[in-house]
Amino acid sequence: MTKPSSENKTTHFGFTEVPLHEKSQRVEEVFHSVANKYDLMNDLMSIGMHRLWKRFTIGQANVRPGNCVLDIAGGTGDLAKAFAKQVGKQGLVVLADINDKMLIQGRERLLNAGVVGNVTYVQADAESLPFPDNHFDCITIAFGLRNVTDKDAALRSMLRVLKPGGKALILEFSKPVIPLLNTIYDKYSFNVIPKLGEWICGDAASYQYLVESIRMHPNQETLKSMMVQAGFEDVVYHNLTGGIVALHKGFKY
Repeated sequence: MTKPSSENKTTHFGFTEVPLHEKSQRVEEVFHSVANKYDLMNDLMSIGMHRLWKRFTIGQANVRPGNCVLDIAGGTGDLAKAFAKQVGKQGLVVLADINDKMLIQGRERLLNAGVVGNVTYVQADAESLPFPDNHFDCITIAFGLRNVTDKDAALRSMLRVLKPGGKALILEFSKPVIPLLNTIYDKYSFNVIPKLGEWICGDAASYQYLVESIRMHPNQETLKSMMVQAGFEDVVYHNLTGGIVALHKGFKY
């Protein structure tokens, strides 16, 4: 029996099945559409909670002066900005994003905030990171993994470029652990967020995709297992806001 060619394989784009090779292009179109209002929409959609989730991630990263840090899908630079202060002049932060428009937004935002000298900007695909082996002390990806087509490949790529003793942190929407909260969250997500996207960005479809992509993302235990399978050790996760968001952390030894 012949195996299906890559052209015939499919994956999910939200709730829609699409040819495997089309997903990255469709995701790129979504983020090109929302880049200019990305920060405003994050505040509105999460009622400002995304700032607390990111602050917790920054604390768990425990970045030190002189460290080399990679922020994948770094978007408009919330994590990179904090890490730049922590690594100091002797350290380096790489803000990476596959989407050029998001990368431009992040660069402009950090430059306007006076963050210069220890941050570089790289357009990169998480599935095949263009960095040497054993290069970074810490790697983060916040609200980006669910948009990656081959998440297993991305996890292996992250492990490869992480130094022995280094840690990776994945902040992502997950599965609420309280039934009533799950019901409320579903109603809010599907009834409110696309409408916000229409009112603020003139684009309900992109935010409908974002809501659907959250539901298709692996739950806490599944993602933990995927990280272990990729080679990470001592993998743990923290549920935030009742599991609406989870922070997974794993190490390379």
